[in-house]
Amino acid sequence: MQVKTNIQQDAVNQVYEYTANLMVTEKKSAAEAKAILMAKGLKEEVTTIIVDNIQQQINEAKAKQGNKDMLYGALWCIGGLVLTLIIVFGSIQFLKGAF
Repeated sequence: MQVKTNIQQDAVNQVYEYTANLMVTEKKSAAEAKAILMAKGLKEEVTTIIVDNIQQQINEAKAKQGNKDMLYGALWCIGGLVLTLIIVFGSIQFLKGAF
């Protein structure tokens, strides 16, 4: 019984990996991925569940990357502003000393 369960789980994992490859690497839309899976013999209900799960994982990964990009962007912006203010202050000090 355990062997059958492991084989079934391996099959499910392979379908998920194949679908993720279609949607991420090959840039197929959800509808295209569903059509490809159904053409391979999977039922529409099953393809919908698989594609929806993969799409959710993709959206979560994009949101996580977007938050990370925003953080780094804010840090670079603040660093640039600080550097600019230091330069402006230094220029004012230089001009005061020159005149």
